[in-house]
Amino acid sequence: MTYPTSREWLFSVKTFIASMLALYIGLKLELPRPYWAMATVYIVSNPFVGATRSKALYRALGTMIGASAAVLFVPPFVESPYIFSAVVAIWTGTLLFLAINDRTARSYVFMLAGYTMPLIALPSVMNPAGIFDLAVSRTEEIVLGIVCASVVGGALFPSRLAPTLIERTDAWFRDAAFYAKETLSGRLSGQAISACRQRLASTVNQLEFLLSQLAYDHTRPDIVARAQALRGRMQLLLPIMSAIGDPLAALFSGQKPPPEGLKPLLDDIVKWFDEPINARSGSADTDANADALRARIASLQPDADRLRTWDGALLSNTLWRLKQLVDVWQDCRSLRVIITNEKGSWRPRYRHWRLGGTQQYFDRGMLLFSAGSAMLAIFVSMSIWIASGWNDGAGAVTLAAVACCFFAALDEPAPQVFSFFIYTCLAVVLAGLYLFVILPTVHDFPMLVIMFAVPFILIGTLIPRPQFNLATMLTAVNTATFISIQGTYDANFLTFMNSNLAGPAGLLFAFVWTRVTRPFGAELAASRLIRSSWRDVVLSASTRPVDDQKNLTSRMVDRMMQIVPRLAATDDRRHPSIESFRDLRIAFNALDLRRLRRRLGEAELASVDRVLEGVRAYFQHNVERGSRQPVPQSLETDIDTALTRMTRRGGPVQAEADAAQSQVAPPPGRQVRDALHALVGMRLSLFPETVASALPPEPEAAA
Repeated sequence: MTYPTSREWLFSVKTFIASMLALYIGLKLELPRPYWAMATVYIVSNPFVGATRSKALYRALGTMIGASAAVLFVPPFVESPYIFSAVVAIWTGTLLFLAINDRTARSYVFMLAGYTMPLIALPSVMNPAGIFDLAVSRTEEIVLGIVCASVVGGALFPSRLAPTLIERTDAWFRDAAFYAKETLSGRLSGQAISACRQRLASTVNQLEFLLSQLAYDHTRPDIVARAQALRGRMQLLLPIMSAIGDPLAALFSGQKPPPEGLKPLLDDIVKWFDEPINARSGSADTDANADALRARIASLQPDADRLRTWDGALLSNTLWRLKQLVDVWQDCRSLRVIITNEKGSWRPRYRHWRLGGTQQYFDRGMLLFSAGSAMLAIFVSMSIWIASGWNDGAGAVTLAAVACCFFAALDEPAPQVFSFFIYTCLAVVLAGLYLFVILPTVHDFPMLVIMFAVPFILIGTLIPRPQFNLATMLTAVNTATFISIQGTYDANFLTFMNSNLAGPAGLLFAFVWTRVTRPFGAELAASRLIRSSWRDVVLSASTRPVDDQKNLTSRMVDRMMQIVPRLAATDDRRHPSIESFRDLRIAFNALDLRRLRRRLGEAELASVDRVLEGVRAYFQHNVERGSRQPVPQSLETDIDTALTRMTRRGGPVQAEADAAQSQVAPPPGRQVRDALHALVGMRLSLFPETVASALPPEPEAAA
């Protein structure tokens, strides 16, 4: 483990100063539980001002909502304990469901409102008349901690979130350059490229939450919009890159040599990807290398006669994808320069009719199950508490509720709940050491600060590190809470043990509960996501109307970004992550063909419709069987037939002859080319092995 950096030391010292300030003010104001103000500082503090402010605001709102709910529900239901248990469970489960359906920082409002209600309501069941005073004092203590954390974090050497955004994107750029090098060199599988693919998707997913905090960092709205646009382009790179792999494999592993000039073009694209981004290079809109690469791609385009052959259609598809790749990469580089300089104009190079959707994908079934599991855990734990008659058992229920809420969005929450249990036990030990060994020697507040300084500052240096964040934050928060600092020293060992062992007992119950009710892990989540993607392929290839194809596209890409991190790195070319990208391309190609149908002649339309129906039937079969089935050979024949008829209409001589005989204008060249790209992409995605090993018949010779 590396030693703490200066930034981590600074964060820890600032957080400790804020916590001591909150504790001092709480003691001066004679708040009932001033230690809650101290603990709140460690909950909301973040190395970056924007993240601290957003979390502070949302925690304050969530606390107020939860406290209000406690005041509302305790008086009418406290005399009916099991009904009250159901009310608490339903409230927390409902708010938790809303929280895990929001992937921005705003979700914190719902989560806090969910578990703050039992946090305030349960300790008051023995004295329901005091619920209002308890809710007010708890809100005051938490708001005090929030204010101290925000003021100290913003006044003492504030750290902005924007540089971290740049660091994250720089790491993504390095991974993207490696991924491009491997893909354009023909290496589509392997542990290294598979792990890189996972990192690329994970970074894009993490940026979604980070960008939701950027507006609280004094970042201008136009820069926030550019950052959102950058994430959108980063999201598109993986599907585009995956679409290049199969046609390149077909071109370079076929019986004929690859087209002249293609290999040098690929080498130069890789070099361009490796070029560092110079933020001081001037206008973000200009990139001579990108313009030169686009010109070379255009020069390699096959003419109309060559386009009528399989090799020509394959080359055209490859060049089309390469142009998309160049456009998206230039957009990413330009946006990166604008965000760094916080100035500059941007004109998107990559444009497509499918862009512009905002819909995200949520597995509502799994989210509902997760929230329902937490809801039932709260009800069962409250029932056990009621049956046991344990006065201090409220602490067990509240920590069980907190643990179930904290980790509800995880595929496998049990390991994290167990970590929560372990570090809570450690906090009990530290709190006991302080309460019975150290604090009896402390007689004033400055001495208390000195006694707290060393352990809390050391623990605070590890909070910014993701791998230690949970453990250290829980240790700091629970230690501060279990010590229960008051205006006067009053410690009883039996009381301490009775009240503070309730928390670990509740967490142990939460661990057993999640282990029993949610043992599935990421595999179940990934399989459900894949089956959902098949249903969208069925929709894309069917004749059913699609209300908003842009949002359908956005939903499919967002789901793809959720699938990849859940699948382990592999050497298998037919791994589910690679196959899922192919499924995504099939859906996109089907949407393209549906869009082109009205511009096709009768013969072409009939053949395209057979392809779409075959794709729909195949993926419907997958959905019904619940697993990926072999692709029927008849679908390959249908695609080849459609390619044949499309290329016969695509050549200028044949098109003019057909037009003269039928008095119907020939289909536009661009439309034919787009249809060929969709059909070639569909064949490559459905039959990658046959394309690489045995080339399909030349379209003009097919039936």
